[in-house]
Amino acid sequence: MKRATAPARPLIALGAGLAAVGTAALLGLPSLAKAPEARLTAAASAPPEGTYWHTRVLYKRPEPRQVGTGANRYSVVRQSLIEEWTAPDGRRWVGSREAGAYPQTAADRAAWRRDGSPAKWTRTADGQTVSLSTKPTKGHVTPVRGDNTFFLIGQRLTYDEVQRLPANPDALKSWLVQAARVSGAPERAVDRNVTSALPSLLHQLPAPKEVRAAAYQALLTMPGVSSRGKSVDDAGRTGAALSIDNLPADQKEKGIKVTTDLVVDTGTMLLLSQSQTTLKDGKVFPNKTMSQTVLEAGWTNAEPAVPALP
Repeated sequence: MKRATAPARPLIALGAGLAAVGTAALLGLPSLAKAPEARLTAAASAPPEGTYWHTRVLYKRPEPRQVGTGANRYSVVRQSLIEEWTAPDGRRWVGSREAGAYPQTAADRAAWRRDGSPAKWTRTADGQTVSLSTKPTKGHVTPVRGDNTFFLIGQRLTYDEVQRLPANPDALKSWLVQAARVSGAPERAVDRNVTSALPSLLHQLPAPKEVRAAAYQALLTMPGVSSRGKSVDDAGRTGAALSIDNLPADQKEKGIKVTTDLVVDTGTMLLLSQSQTTLKDGKVFPNKTMSQTVLEAGWTNAEPAVPALP
C-alpha cells in the first residue's frame, strides 16, 4: 500500500509548565526553540476513550469556471469526503473519496437540464480542461508517513501534551499567542494565527471537552469574531453560530472581504461546520470559497476504511 507523506513541520516542543493553567506556565516556552528534546513530564493524562480519534468531513467547493454548452452555462459544486483516524501514539490514516459534483443553484439545475443533464464534464464552458462527474469515485484509505505528533499553531504535540493544554480560556489564548510567536509569526499576524488555530481544537485534535470549551470561549474574545445566535448547518443540526472577519486591513482596501462562519455544538463543544466566503468588490470569488461539514468527530474503535457515502 502506498504511504502518504506528512508535510514538514517545525520542531518546537513544549515544556513541563504546560501542566499549569496560569500565565506563569508560559514563561519557558520561547526558550524551547533551542531545546526541542524537552518534553512534558507532568502527571499522566486521562487515557483515550477509543482506538482512534476520528473525523469525517464533507467538503464542498464551487468549481471556479462554469460548465455547459451554448447559452446553457451553469456552476457546479465539487464534493469530497475526507476521514482521518489518529491513534494516541500519533499514527494516522487518511481516507478520501469524491462524492460527486452537482449544479449549485436552482437556476444552475435548470440550465443543466437544458444542457441534457450530463453526468460528467471534461471541458468548462470557456474551453478549459476539467474533470468533473456527478458520480462518486471508489475512494481510498492510506497510512500517513511522518512524525507521530499532533500539530497546533506550529507546535508538535504528543497525545499527553494535547490533554494538558490549558482548560482556562485566558490561559489557553496566552499559550497560543506565545506558540505563534515562537513559531515565527509576525506580530501583526499573531491574533489571526490564534483565531485560525482555535477551531482545530474543536474537532481535529483529541483535546478533552474542557479544553474544547476553553477554545470556544477564547474564540469569542478574539478580534473580528462575533456571535450570530443559533444556526442550522447543512446536515440539519442546530448550534451556536460565529462569524470571523480577520482579513488584514490592506486586503480590505483592495475590495476583498473574507468571512468564516462556524456552527458549534455547545453541548459537546465540537465543531459542526465551517465555511469561508470570499468577496471581491462585492462578488463571490469561487477559488476562495468553500465549506466543510463535520459529520463525525470523536473516539472510535472502528478500523480505517474507505469513506462511505453520506
